[in-house]
Amino acid sequence: MAKPPHLDEFARIARFFAPLAGSGALGLTDDVALIDGPSGTQYVLKTDVVVAGIHFFPSDPPGTVAQKLLRMNLSDLAGKGAEPVGYLLTTALTTANDETWLKQFSAGLAADQREFGISLLGGDSVRTRGATTLSVAAVGRVRKGTALLRSGARVGDALYVSGTLGDAALGLALQKRRRLGLSGRHRRYLIDRYRLPQPRLALGRKLVGLASAAMDISDGLVADLGHLCDASRVAAIIETARLPLSAAARAALQRDPALIRTILTGGDDYEILFTASPSAKQKLARLPVTEIGRIEPGRGVKVLNSLGKPMALGRAGYSHF
Repeated sequence: MAKPPHLDEFARIARFFAPLAGSGALGLTDDVALIDGPSGTQYVLKTDVVVAGIHFFPSDPPGTVAQKLLRMNLSDLAGKGAEPVGYLLTTALTTANDETWLKQFSAGLAADQREFGISLLGGDSVRTRGATTLSVAAVGRVRKGTALLRSGARVGDALYVSGTLGDAALGLALQKRRRLGLSGRHRRYLIDRYRLPQPRLALGRKLVGLASAAMDISDGLVADLGHLCDASRVAAIIETARLPLSAAARAALQRDPALIRTILTGGDDYEILFTASPSAKQKLARLPVTEIGRIEPGRGVKVLNSLGKPMALGRAGYSHF
């Protein structure tokens, strides 16, 4: 008997879970759900799960594990232009997650609750004999009809990102004992960017009315842009010469130009990727964003190197299956 074909994350969702989706689920083609709230508002719902040994190192400081878990979800809310309201927390813990670990973990959550003005709404906790598994379900709020979705990109739009790209992926490489020939200062910066993403919540709210489509970058620039293009039924061009890079990433790239593939596909950026009409260019010039390409007819994502030639990447980004 022939072996059934392998299903990636999105094929699994389309086959087994999309038929179960309700009206607020956006067909499970976006990264959030929208539910009508009071007085012309909508609640934005998002959940993420992390597993020790896959999404974080068991030796990572518990406080930064907590903060990264929360910020991953807040980054999704930022990509929708939402204001965060609160979150639910689910933990499946091992015997290694003792009171000392929990004290540090909860302290990390408390610090971010103060920083982002949110609170814990509830959740669940169980014991596991497997790996530590942690999940947050975040709740945000937008004015009805204003959420930034993946599906609004149009041919002729420009392509933008916030912040800098590739820092977290390079930080992960350093965590895996690759030195990359960098100074201690640059190594510390990149590892911090991997451990503690910065959700662009204020920027996301400013993009409402300017961006035609948006999402945060978690699985890699090329992969996530591909999801946006699929939802919008368009194609995209990325110009690597225009990518915004930190001083640390530039130093790594100067020593090893092949790291451009890591920067394009590595994931964990948690920056906002969005498209906008040329008419919005003047207003966007006042915001901390960089134009990196354009939207064209067709399907898929094409990456151009510094000479304007198409690049072959091998993979688009992180794959969960």
